[in-house]
Amino acid sequence: MGRQPDGPPPPPTVQKLRIRYAKRGRLRFASHRDLARALERALRRARVPMAFSAGFSPHPKISYLGAAPTGAASEAEYVEIGLSVRCDPEAVRVALDDSLPEDIAVLECVEAGAGTGSLADRIDTSVWRVELPGLDPDELARAVEAFLAADVVTVAKRTKNGLRDIDARPSVASASASTGAGCAILHMVVRQGTPVVRPDDVLAALAAVADLHPPLPPRAVREAQGRLDGTGTVADPLGPDRTAGAPDQEAHATV
Repeated sequence: MGRQPDGPPPPPTVQKLRIRYAKRGRLRFASHRDLARALERALRRARVPMAFSAGFSPHPKISYLGAAPTGAASEAEYVEIGLSVRCDPEAVRVALDDSLPEDIAVLECVEAGAGTGSLADRIDTSVWRVELPGLDPDELARAVEAFLAADVVTVAKRTKNGLRDIDARPSVASASASTGAGCAILHMVVRQGTPVVRPDDVLAALAAVADLHPPLPPRAVREAQGRLDGTGTVADPLGPDRTAGAPDQEAHATV
């Protein structure tokens, strides 16, 4: 038999919390790994009673879902954590928010509802807003119209295995243009497939179909994530947990 881990097994997971947070400002340029490290440090500082995996190298039970690309801001990043002691979700939200840098905001924290399924199964689409400074909104509208009319729009996407041609068109469920303060704004609903089509891929597709070249760098913000239904609506992934409420009436510990 192999060597067994020393000491008692870690406490079991007695509660799962699902968290929505935002990354803004300068931290939109932080990598997913850097954001994960910041979150794990904040959980320790906030004294959140994390559950840990078993084995020789126990890790806190944290699951990240669909991280936004580096350079993009987001109002809808999601993470699920497992706790070894039941806690009040709002107390965890406040303590964690106070322990994180200013440009990371913990917006919601809810208890995973019993029998509601996994959080990952509720997310397959992103809602994006991309500001394009210095671009004529009418020019953007014409490019969007040409893109939506196309059956196939091939763009070169950089992957871990090098450049790869992908068809960006099927992933975009809808797109439109509007006018902002000194900029055109691209609104789009994008399915999260494989490979993932990101805002820069859609901008490359607009360049391919309409020779659209914004004069200044774009500013992308993910406004929401969720599951796309037949009406084109992206459902709130935390909705089923709010509806279910707490699975029991045990007292919650404060953090």
